[in-house]
Amino acid sequence: MAEMKNLETAEPGSSGGATQADRHGLLEHSREFLDFFWDIAKPEQETRLQATEKLLQYLRTRPEGSEMKYALKRLITGLGVGREAARPCYSLALAQLLQSFEDIPLCSILKQIQEKYELQKVKKAMMRPALFANLFGVLALFQSGRLVKDREALMKSVRLLQILSHHYNHLQGQPMKVLVDILTEVPEAMFEEILPKVLRGDLKVVLGSPKHLELFLLAQRRVPAKLKSLMGAVDLFTEENIPSLVNVLKMAAMLVKKEQKLPELALGLLQLALKENKFPQFWKEVVEQELLKKPSWPTSYLCFRLLGAALPLLSEEQLQLVMRGELIRHFGEHIVVAKPPNQFKFVPEMSVYVSTFLEGCQDDPGRQLAVLVAFSSITNQGLPVMPTFWRVTRFLSPEALRSYVAWLWDMFLQPRLDSLVDFSTANQKKTQDASVNVPERCVFRLRKWIIHRLVSLVDQLHLEKDEDLIEQVARFCLFHAFFKTKKATGQIPETKQHFSFPLDGRTREVIVSTFFSLLQTLNPKFKQTADQSEGAKPWTYRLVKLADMLLNHSRNVVVVTPFTAQQRQAWNQMMDTLKELEARSSEIKATAFQHLLLLVGLHLFKSPAEIYDLLNDIQTCIKKSVEQKPRRSRSRANTSQEPPWVEVMVEILLSLLAQPSHLIRQVARNVFGHICSHLTPRALQLILAVLNPETEEDDNVVVTDDSSEKQPKETEDEGEDSEDSKDSKSEGESEDEEESEEEERDGDVDPGFRQQLMAVLQAGKALGGVDSEDDEEELGDEAMLALDQNLASLFAEQKLRIQARREEKNKLQKEKILRRDFQIRVLDLIEVLVTKQPENPLVLELLEPLLNIIQRSMRSSGTTKQEQDLLHKTARIFMHDVCRARHYCHNVEHCTEALHTQVERLVQQAGRQADSSVALYYFNASLYLLRVLKGNISKSHQQGDNTELEPMDQELSHQAQTANCLDLSFVTLVYSEALSSFLTKRNSPLTVPMFLSLFSRYPVICKNLLPILVQHVAGPSQPRRKVQACLLLQKTLSARELRVCFEDPEWEQLISQVLAKVTQTLRTLGEAQSKSEHQKELSSLELLNTVFKIINHEKLSVDVTTLLGVLQSQQQKLQQSLQQGNHSSGSSRLYDLYWQAMKMLGIQRPKLEKKDDKDVVPSDIQSPVSMKRKKKGFLPETKKRKKRKAEDAVPQQDAMPVATSGDQPPSTGKKRKKMKAQVVAQTQLNGTPATKSPAPDSATQSPSTPAKTPKLQKKKEQLSQVNGATPVSPTQLSGKKQRRKSLAQKGVLSKSPQSALPRKKSRLSLVSRSPSLLQSGTKRKKMARRKEQTP
Repeated sequence: MAEMKNLETAEPGSSGGATQADRHGLLEHSREFLDFFWDIAKPEQETRLQATEKLLQYLRTRPEGSEMKYALKRLITGLGVGREAARPCYSLALAQLLQSFEDIPLCSILKQIQEKYELQKVKKAMMRPALFANLFGVLALFQSGRLVKDREALMKSVRLLQILSHHYNHLQGQPMKVLVDILTEVPEAMFEEILPKVLRGDLKVVLGSPKHLELFLLAQRRVPAKLKSLMGAVDLFTEENIPSLVNVLKMAAMLVKKEQKLPELALGLLQLALKENKFPQFWKEVVEQELLKKPSWPTSYLCFRLLGAALPLLSEEQLQLVMRGELIRHFGEHIVVAKPPNQFKFVPEMSVYVSTFLEGCQDDPGRQLAVLVAFSSITNQGLPVMPTFWRVTRFLSPEALRSYVAWLWDMFLQPRLDSLVDFSTANQKKTQDASVNVPERCVFRLRKWIIHRLVSLVDQLHLEKDEDLIEQVARFCLFHAFFKTKKATGQIPETKQHFSFPLDGRTREVIVSTFFSLLQTLNPKFKQTADQSEGAKPWTYRLVKLADMLLNHSRNVVVVTPFTAQQRQAWNQMMDTLKELEARSSEIKATAFQHLLLLVGLHLFKSPAEIYDLLNDIQTCIKKSVEQKPRRSRSRANTSQEPPWVEVMVEILLSLLAQPSHLIRQVARNVFGHICSHLTPRALQLILAVLNPETEEDDNVVVTDDSSEKQPKETEDEGEDSEDSKDSKSEGESEDEEESEEEERDGDVDPGFRQQLMAVLQAGKALGGVDSEDDEEELGDEAMLALDQNLASLFAEQKLRIQARREEKNKLQKEKILRRDFQIRVLDLIEVLVTKQPENPLVLELLEPLLNIIQRSMRSSGTTKQEQDLLHKTARIFMHDVCRARHYCHNVEHCTEALHTQVERLVQQAGRQADSSVALYYFNASLYLLRVLKGNISKSHQQGDNTELEPMDQELSHQAQTANCLDLSFVTLVYSEALSSFLTKRNSPLTVPMFLSLFSRYPVICKNLLPILVQHVAGPSQPRRKVQACLLLQKTLSARELRVCFEDPEWEQLISQVLAKVTQTLRTLGEAQSKSEHQKELSSLELLNTVFKIINHEKLSVDVTTLLGVLQSQQQKLQQSLQQGNHSSGSSRLYDLYWQAMKMLGIQRPKLEKKDDKDVVPSDIQSPVSMKRKKKGFLPETKKRKKRKAEDAVPQQDAMPVATSGDQPPSTGKKRKKMKAQVVAQTQLNGTPATKSPAPDSATQSPSTPAKTPKLQKKKEQLSQVNGATPVSPTQLSGKKQRRKSLAQKGVLSKSPQSALPRKKSRLSLVSRSPSLLQSGTKRKKMARRKEQTP
């Protein structure tokens, strides 16, 4: 590669000849090659990488061309561009280029960079880009991987970096950083050679900046002998050097403030201290005493990261030193005090450090336990600061995990407060009394955290299936939640556990709530798993067995809330029932009942008096359900003779749902899924009574809220934990609260209070008339005191009344919230019923209650989250699980009349709604009932009544055989009233999509409702309703389902009626004065075009003479309206639709006249400057494309001059080659069709005269009229043969079946089928007969 070797001597831009050569070479390069360099500088990383890869591939194919020289020059130029974001991109591309082409010498590249950006000659304004260009140039050489192998280039690069390091204002410490990175990879021999040139022997220089100290630590690690010979023995951790070390560390912390990472300098000092056995001195004197003396957030984060990075490097003794010092206390205070908007919390980052440490020392459980115990011992007044659910425990080894659980138990039983690293924040020290922070309070906070920590460990252990440890934790929680030790025994290990601080009531309540949350963790699903089928029992069963064993050891164990004799008997009966259910474990229903019984049995320890009756009722229901014979017919199961146990079980499930427990909610949902097949109407009414707004205020079910009970007990701790956040509240919020209270107080003032106030003032003579000043002077001190006392007592009573009203209002609001929450839970039962029993007739009774909920929720002004959740859940169940379900009830013969009445009621209610969204739900409910009625077969058809039906369409006969339960006449009457109301009322909640849905699902009903639509197209209704009628007709007539319901004569008659109504509407075309009238015209024309498409597609014979005359008479109005700009937003659309309809009738749209340049008067010719300004923005004449052939030309030997309209001259054209069609029937430009008569005045005819049939046309010949060709008389173009061919085509069109061509082709063939639109039916039949008679 001779050209590569000559790169050193190349001096770009040194002479004029070279410049010309470069320009010539640049012109030779392709556009694709030059675009690579633009893409390299783009901000998207993928684009840069792809451009670099494409550039390398391009250069590999041309290694010796001029592209290589240009690429190097362009990349070197890019190193110093003004855009700072583009410099690293060019540097990386240059590095990859040098890595791919190793023949390019690095010294030559470095020389080119220095010559291009010579620091001594560069201007002051370009100094910064030149500095960065040199820096990124060296970085590119280093990233290519070849710099450490080239000694000469390496030495030059080191020398250049030393020069760049003096420009600190621009480059900061980047040159030294690059130098350290380079020296990290060079061989030791070369490092020893370079070290004296880059590092001085002065220790003050080393301790003066982070990069010099980092270079010193690198030399200490790699070439300690050379460093010792250069600087002698150096001890960095002396008392004289510690202040300098602290300053350097603070500087390094500020440098990485935005990067949020640990500086390499700090980690190097830590490793050096460990190597020299001076870690305690470094940690105590440098980190804890100096860095934390007046800590800033960057310094604190450096210390925290140093702690996390030091964990894998320290021994167990060193960990004890680190984890009990001032740094760990400062870390705990940061977790409590730090607010995320200003300072981010360090817990997630510390979790990464701890996870890395635990994962790396799986074989050292002692160190794992030491670190985890140390972090758990950081407490704020007894409460550990680390979260209870800490995912780092998943990396613990089994031995360390058991030891950690044992430590938690030990701290729960006998808390050692002196072993904790406890602290109090500055705000807590200011606001709290010393009497608050007593040991009992710290013990309660610690135990509360420990019990939640144990449950979170079980949640993790449950995935790993560590059965033994899970059982130990569950036994621990169960025993200390409900039992107390009376006498220790070896059979129960929990009795040997003693408390240094006795358990109080608050702690037991916390344990009880945590225990039931543990049950939720242990029972994620209530289906029989594979493990259970092999003999394993669910955790609730094991815990009930344990509780029964503890109850039997009454000498050693006592229940916290003792059982009465009846309650103990209920417990024993429950155990017997469990044995019976265990014998039926193969049945899924028995498993569900077992879960319910186990859960309620465990709740007996929590509240025996409340659960006792519930437990007895459940056992009774279970026994009746199990004793019931399973083989019963569905019809008998749905009668009123159902056993009452289902109703009792429903009441039990409702009472369980009233408790705020997610576990109970799951169990109740599962049990109801097994009993819903036995549901009775009375049992369903019990559920609907909760959802019915009429009985909403009744207190049939008491909704409990455990949060209200826990609030006074937990607010003390949670409030004290958040004292810092409370102190940071702004005064503006308190002022807003005071203003709102004043407004409420002013609003609560009633007339009675005003009268009392006036009476007090009058009694004290404080109110007077004209002589009020004299009266005030007459009042003495005693009278004023008495008046003050009376006013004070009056306002005190008023304040109490206001407070009572406010409390009553809050109570009602809270009850409403609880009621809404309870209703959301009860909806679970409804969802189970409609999903598991969609064919149950009881589903039909759910429609109106669900609609009432939707209507009430959408009308209510409350926008709370609960209201929204209730609405969304009800709407989802109604639409997806009921209306759109695949299965539905097939046994409604006994209630057919009631269902028809319900359909009528739902449709009427839909029309009375104020909101269309609510009306949509009612309308969909009626459609669902139609579906149910249509899908049921009456008894007459089941018995085989095969009477002959009248001749009708196949689809109609099929519907008549299968939908006998549907009273078509009654339903048609109902929906016809709704449709008439929709098309006449001013504000109707019904919408077009509702009726479209009805028409598409039930075309038979649609057929009966079409006369109403046709009537309202041109009736006296409002223009907006006419628009909707046209839209409904347009969408409905195009449906295939509707066409099947009509015979051909009926369908043709319907189309004729629609055309007649549209013709009546179009008589006022172009006279619209309002937006609604304009929309009516648009919809009428759209309907007309749709009807034309149907006529041409099915080849119907319809007389459109009257319609054609109406359309022709309105052409002038439309043109004037378009020119005047009336309703400009839709006038062009109206004009297009008009000519689309005219085109289907065989009349082409005239071409807009354009003034030719020859028509311009010479006196009006302006100067070239003015003409240039006038034609600004238009394409000049010289650039316009010339037409190759005039498409509108007519063969000269066949064409004859004819009369033309207007001032347009007859157009001439060249003779075409062989044309596909020999018949050309053209129309005149004024829009009237050409007739068979050769007379020129035949183009104008009265609308009353029947229109004649034009000849068939091709598409290209139609377009020629638009381009301005002069129409020619048909008699001059066609002969006998052509007439016969045309008649043959007409005959084929009049008798051919429905076309299966695409719509686009049918749209193009509308004009060719225009004879069938214009000729009468008798004439069409005659033509068909002639064609049949011709041989």
